[in-house]
Amino acid sequence: MSTLSGGEMRRIPMFVVLPPDTLMLDVAGPMEVFRRANLEQAAVQFDYVYVAAAPEQTTSIGLTVSGLMALPENLPDNAWIVISGSLTAPEVRERNRDALARIVRWLSQSFRPGMTLVTICSGALLAGEAGLFDGFRCTTHAACMAELTARAPLSQPLDNRLFVEDRDRLSSAGISTGIDLALHIVSQLISPATALAIARQMVVYMRRSGSDPQLSPWLTGRNHVHPGIHRAQDAIMAEPAAEWSLARLGRIAHLSERHLSRLFREHAGMAATDYVNMIRVNLAAEMLSGSDLAVEDIAARTGFSSARHMRRVWNGFHTEPPARFRSRAGGL
Repeated sequence: MSTLSGGEMRRIPMFVVLPPDTLMLDVAGPMEVFRRANLEQAAVQFDYVYVAAAPEQTTSIGLTVSGLMALPENLPDNAWIVISGSLTAPEVRERNRDALARIVRWLSQSFRPGMTLVTICSGALLAGEAGLFDGFRCTTHAACMAELTARAPLSQPLDNRLFVEDRDRLSSAGISTGIDLALHIVSQLISPATALAIARQMVVYMRRSGSDPQLSPWLTGRNHVHPGIHRAQDAIMAEPAAEWSLARLGRIAHLSERHLSRLFREHAGMAATDYVNMIRVNLAAEMLSGSDLAVEDIAARTGFSSARHMRRVWNGFHTEPPARFRSRAGGL
């Protein structure tokens, strides 16, 4: 998944496929993330349309959706295809057999190199049957895992995952995990801060399991909904090199020092001082890999009293020293 460079706007043509009896949360959750991403910033804009085998259909909750575009004959070279999940009971599938077959044929004929595939929940079954996961790691709802293996024997399904990213194929597990995947996409294409802002607006966590792609250090400790702690964390992220005493953070969070310390550990999972050090080390890592500044200069710019102080704190977050990190990361 390529990221934006050069400061120019990137428009992503996104075609959201709604199978018959679409699971509404599979569509509404991720698309609300992309809608909010368009409002939060202008660097990347998701231009999404909804396509289906019929212009009108009933969803999993009985709500009828109309005005759906026909499956397009031609797609842009950089198109993103997002496939929602749908009801998979045998009687429902039999009723929708012809429409599902049309979608599978369209997928196999339309997807080509340069495009990006995103599947939500059981949407992976349609992509798998179309051969789009052949040779790729993927996931789906736990109840659909065996069927995905049967429909796409050349795929590499992974269970116990919120989502899987394998080159230009991204897939999520059951239902609400489409939101997790959409937040991951926003974090990768735009910025972790934008993804965090959207997660907070939607009052959802940015979840990860042990096997999922690693959460950005900028987002670590932000899986909570306490407004005061978020205010303190926002202030630290805005000025990592500033002097961050508990008294100052308490004033920002509108909390006493003792209350701040307790709530910070409870909601962020670490002490406030550890959070400050983590953000400073992350900023130092970015400077090491993206500049030719001396370690002493980086230490001063990131709030450490000396290079020795930075190295001591650094060792709590990294297994290799700053110089080796810079060499491995290809720093200037």
